[in-house]
Amino acid sequence: AKRSMQAAVYTAEPILYEPLYLVDIQCPEDVLGGIYSVMNKRRGQVIDQENRPGTPLYQVKAYLPVAESFGFTAALRSETGGQAFPQMLFDHWEAVGGDALDANSKAGSYVVKTRERKGLSAQIPGLDRYMDKL
Repeated sequence: AKRSMQAAVYTAEPILYEPLYLVDIQCPEDVLGGIYSVMNKRRGQVIDQENRPGTPLYQVKAYLPVAESFGFTAALRSETGGQAFPQMLFDHWEAVGGDALDANSKAGSYVVKTRERKGLSAQIPGLDRYMDKL
């Protein structure tokens, strides 16, 4: 039963999902370029930018993968001279691009790293390993 379940997973074309934060950043107008720079380096997607009425501040909303969020606040502060103030909150899950069984894709590289971390061979075994041999 175990081998048949593993074979079913490999033939089902699995999709990996990653968690994304909703990042809310408040900053003055002159550091917006630094925010876009940091977000682009970390696979972030800016979804909204608006001026806060009655203030010189802008509010930028973006999605940022949790895997790319480590050190984000420090990078943002250094790029903006400490003028940007981010807040991060989990928002949703999103599919990682590419085939999880292809080592050359983004999803496949995650699978290979995970297999190596767990002490498994980096190569995904072929389906012939799961066939009954009578």
